[in-house]
Amino acid sequence: MAKTKQRTKPFDTKRSVQNASGKAIATGNATLYAGGKVFHWSNRLERVGVIREGIPYDAIEVISKRLNNPVKSVLAIIGIPQTTYNKKKSEHLLLDSRDSELVVLINELIDYGLEVFNNEEEKFQRWLKKPNLSIGGNSPESLLDTVTGINEVKFSLNRLEFGNLA
Repeated sequence: MAKTKQRTKPFDTKRSVQNASGKAIATGNATLYAGGKVFHWSNRLERVGVIREGIPYDAIEVISKRLNNPVKSVLAIIGIPQTTYNKKKSEHLLLDSRDSELVVLINELIDYGLEVFNNEEEKFQRWLKKPNLSIGGNSPESLLDTVTGINEVKFSLNRLEFGNLA
C-alpha cells in the first residue's frame, strides 16, 4: 500500500490577518434605539449618515445600561459635563458628530463583544474592566474615549475570538 503525500498550502499569515481584521471592523447590521427612534446602519457609509444626522442625548443612557456603568461615567468617557447633558437632554437635542460617532462605535463594540463572548453579558462586562496585556495593560473600558482606543479594543476582541491572544 503506497502512501500518498497530501499537499497542503502553507499558512498565509497576511491573508489571515486581513480576514480577521476585516471582521473586527465590519459594521454588519447595527441598530441603536434612542429617544424613541431607531437608528440602523448596515455599512460604513450608512453609519456616516447616522453620525452626521446626530444621535439623541438619550443614547448615553442606552450605552450606560449596555456597559453596566452609571450615566456619569459614560459622560466622562464621552467628555460631556453633567449639566450640559441634563440641559440638552431635556431640550431633546442631538449629540454633535464627534459624540455621536463615539456612541455609535461603542454600541458596535458592545454588540461585537457580546458576540465574541457568546452573549454571556457578565463575562463580557468583567473582561471590559480587567487590565489586558494585549492593549498595554489597560482595561478595555479605559480606552473607549477615543476612536483609536475603541479600534484597539475591537482588535483585542478579534484576537480573542480567533485564539490569537498575543
